[in-house]
Amino acid sequence: MLLIVQQARDAWPYAPDRSSGTDTVMILIGQYDSPFVRRVGIALTLYGLPYAHRPWSTFSDADKIRPYNPLTRVPTLVLDDGEVLIESHVMLDYLDSLVSADRRMFPTTEPARHQALKIAALATGLGDKAVSLFYERLLHETVSDLWVERCRKQIRGAMAALEADRSTRSETYWFGGDRIGHADIAVAAVLRFLGEAHPELVSLADFPALSAHAERMEALPVFQAISQPFIPPA
Repeated sequence: MLLIVQQARDAWPYAPDRSSGTDTVMILIGQYDSPFVRRVGIALTLYGLPYAHRPWSTFSDADKIRPYNPLTRVPTLVLDDGEVLIESHVMLDYLDSLVSADRRMFPTTEPARHQALKIAALATGLGDKAVSLFYERLLHETVSDLWVERCRKQIRGAMAALEADRSTRSETYWFGGDRIGHADIAVAAVLRFLGEAHPELVSLADFPALSAHAERMEALPVFQAISQPFIPPA
């Protein structure tokens, strides 16, 4: 695994900046079957930022997570100074602050910045609904048909919006250029989770631009290194 991660780092123009000489390590808590944990792990790897991974489950390892995050949610990112971040977008914003502006995976100028933030927000919102739908079915003996249908409509609506945007862009990465962005990562990570947690819900064949995007991203070394099949909580 370490070799694969190093190969993933070396394959990208985000070469690690080791000029500071620091050996401080952050801690990323959560399993990579969560698209939110995975997007942070991929960003850390591409930025060449050293971190320790604690693949703790919010169910079976809640007591381990709680001292760091009273919400017992993942991802949780423990910084080198002991401060804790508890939401994936906030984590990425912090990681972007650790690298030079030309290496940041969210654009730094408008209108590209708000466009990329919108795509990432649609993807993570879709992920939130997919998680919510999963737990509705898992934890309730009587499932709310109204809630299930609402989640389905929101998921398909977000996918339709993402498909419409991606279909207008022919480049490998969502916003062009030769570098992957946080939006690319968010969309692919969420689509992987959606397909594994809800295989019957949507068919990617109905969203060809998204399907092609996900296939390209999942073929990258970093996506293969920072990966875990979906494991339903017991």
